[in-house]
Amino acid sequence: MRTITISAGSVSLQAELNDSATATAIWEALPITARANTWGDEIYFGIPIKRGEEPGRREVMAVGELAYWPPGHAFCIFFGPTPASRGPEPRAASPVNPVGRVLGDASAFKAVRDGETITLARAEPS
Repeated sequence: MRTITISAGSVSLQAELNDSATATAIWEALPITARANTWGDEIYFGIPIKRGEEPGRREVMAVGELAYWPPGHAFCIFFGPTPASRGPEPRAASPVNPVGRVLGDASAFKAVRDGETITLARAEPS
């Protein structure tokens, strides 16, 4: 299992990356620091990875899922409804490649403000 730490402001949660090609590219690029953008209950930010859509891409996500958005070369953290949602489900603006999930309560990301610095890093082994 590839565990990462996502840190922004007072929030720091661990997450695990899946075994997709996109998740592997992200893992190999760590650490990544960027400025968080918020879109409803989603945080997204550009990362230095350029990948196309993969099999399994979708728009409707689960709370706590992580994804890569190919049009914006962006990492996405879903923790609730977005402006594209048609109910309580998180929904991406267009299809995303799922790359993992938050371990713990993803709603903690509600405390992250637009423009705040966010870092993805490999988690220290326990």
